[in-house]
Amino acid sequence: MDKLRSICKDQLRFACRDQLRFIVRVARSNAAIFTVFALVLCLSFTRPAHAMKIQEIKSPGGIEAWLVEAHENPLLALKFSFEGGNAQDPAGKDGVANFLTAMLDEGAGDLTSSDFQEQMESLAMRMSYEDSRDAFYGNFETLTQNRDEAVKLLKLAITKPRFDADAVERIRSQLLANLVYADRSPDKVAAKEWFATAFAGHVYARPSQGTEATVGAINSADLESFRKRTFARSNLKVVAVGDISPEQLGKLLDDVFGDLPANPELVAVPMTKPVAGVEKRIDMDVPQSVAVFGLPAMARKDPDFMAAFVVNHLVGGGGFASRLMEEVRERRGLAYSVYSYLQPFKHTSILMGSVATRADAIGQSLDVIRAELKQVADEGPKPEEFENAKKYLIGSYALRFDTNAKIASQLLGLLEDDFGPDYIENRNKMVEAITLEDAKRVAKRLLAPENLIITIVGQPATATADKKG
Repeated sequence: MDKLRSICKDQLRFACRDQLRFIVRVARSNAAIFTVFALVLCLSFTRPAHAMKIQEIKSPGGIEAWLVEAHENPLLALKFSFEGGNAQDPAGKDGVANFLTAMLDEGAGDLTSSDFQEQMESLAMRMSYEDSRDAFYGNFETLTQNRDEAVKLLKLAITKPRFDADAVERIRSQLLANLVYADRSPDKVAAKEWFATAFAGHVYARPSQGTEATVGAINSADLESFRKRTFARSNLKVVAVGDISPEQLGKLLDDVFGDLPANPELVAVPMTKPVAGVEKRIDMDVPQSVAVFGLPAMARKDPDFMAAFVVNHLVGGGGFASRLMEEVRERRGLAYSVYSYLQPFKHTSILMGSVATRADAIGQSLDVIRAELKQVADEGPKPEEFENAKKYLIGSYALRFDTNAKIASQLLGLLEDDFGPDYIENRNKMVEAITLEDAKRVAKRLLAPENLIITIVGQPATATADKKG
């Protein structure tokens, strides 16, 4: 219980830190509202998840969204996504989606990049974008008093980005520098190689940030083409949380997204499964070796997914309370960190993990990981660790809803996975309903060490290059 309290305090501290950064930015722009934001910070952690009222809204133009009204604070958080993501990057232009994420606040309409940035700063608004394999995401936060002007900038970014040559070249230089850094990071190289190996021949195998050659070849026309093909109303998901009414949100939705085409022009992405039993080594002159490992897993809507979520938590997802951390780090001192997590994508699902250690210990660390996966698969979880995992997952769920932005992110994920608003009320009940027998059955289905896909980067002493098992 002391460990749980410590973890909760840490998560709240990090959330407070992010809010304080926003407060400082607002205070610089308008010192008169600093006191208001200080009060917002104090209040932003008081709304329990079960107390939220999620409204399903449809704008006059037919755009649907989820809304959680919260009028006690003068803030609005808007999260939205367009289905597609970097799986829609054209062949030979890997990294287009990632490039676009950095360009949408670099000028739009009649505003050059510097003018656009100055207006964002003066309004103390947040606007950012990110891509995943399956979606393109937007994040927007504004004060109520500045909402109308901030929404105008958001609309321009979504519908009329400029892609001026000087801005494109400046962002290209930054992206190329990021690629150089990533190529020197054993963690990033191992993860990139894992996907390239596990999904060879599928779009998920392609580097989401591109390569030096593909990023160097991307131009303004490529960016605009991707935007026009993927930004549409029918593949749009939106969540709003904060100081806005249903009527106001409906108008906002039509103002921002109403001019987009009805349907996107997406390339079909086939379902896939990772290959089984492959181990690959990449030599790199670094102090520590890094291994990324993974297995096929259950889809998000699979009836066994929640039981797999609990099993993964006790195996490698629970930090110091997990089996892998106990066996690899605490008992043997082989590594500083080892972990695993479930990652469902739209077209596949995986259990993925990583361990980093000195070169002469990577082989032993992987042997311990295999042994633990086999033991849990053969014998199932121990009753005490199983119950502790469930208690933690139930007790910590509320921490996902302690700010407007985090609430919006959680709800957007549910929308993308086609869950209804009642999921939040029922989620902990679903975890509680999982039995030890369920966990044993699912562990046997999920944890098959002979199917592990492993990529090792560094100078491992015992790894075998390109070994098939």
